[in-house]
Amino acid sequence: MSPTAGQVVTESLDYDGGRPVAAYVPRLPPEAIVFAGDGQLIVPWGAVLEAADLPPTMVIGAHSVVDETLRLQEYSPGENTAELTFDPERFAAHEKFFVEDVRRWAQSRFDAALPANRTAVFGASASGELALAMGLRHPDIYSTVFCASPGSGYRPPAVMPRALPRAYFVAGLQEPFFLENATRWADALRAARADVVMTERVGSHGDAFWREEFPLMVAWAFGR
Repeated sequence: MSPTAGQVVTESLDYDGGRPVAAYVPRLPPEAIVFAGDGQLIVPWGAVLEAADLPPTMVIGAHSVVDETLRLQEYSPGENTAELTFDPERFAAHEKFFVEDVRRWAQSRFDAALPANRTAVFGASASGELALAMGLRHPDIYSTVFCASPGSGYRPPAVMPRALPRAYFVAGLQEPFFLENATRWADALRAARADVVMTERVGSHGDAFWREEFPLMVAWAFGR
């Protein structure tokens, strides 16, 4: 591929005054791509995937903002909840950036463009809500959602879209609030006849817990 194979590459795109985006480029040409929010956290986990017996997988992530309120506004459409802290305009702007600009960058920079059935979207905590929103709104782009310990700002709609992504959820027994949110989504998607995995295991809200599950998610979706 390129001299940067097996490394993290970070650049800045012209969004919101300049927003970093990053990619983990595997040593071999990618057979699957995972897009993610919280890119500064998740993109380096591509090395964990490469160390496992998995098809070469590129991880593309948009960095999140430091301000937690703005991060939540970018990651959750705020639908189906009574909370008033959401900003539909900011969410829509970030959605356009994530779906259009970040994918365009990945294709032009790394020639990375795979069909929907080899493309997933991943998120944890607040970015788990982003992954769900992107999967439900754009199943023609992201056929699979990986969602770890989602927040409650985005809840299942009363009527599900006709086309639904596959979904793999994980939440820890030591984080009951987030386990409840994940279970709510898993039950709603199953009721709509989506292909769903729901994993509950010992663990609490945090990076190590989510990173450990990431290869299992990719193996389920894209394993040989």
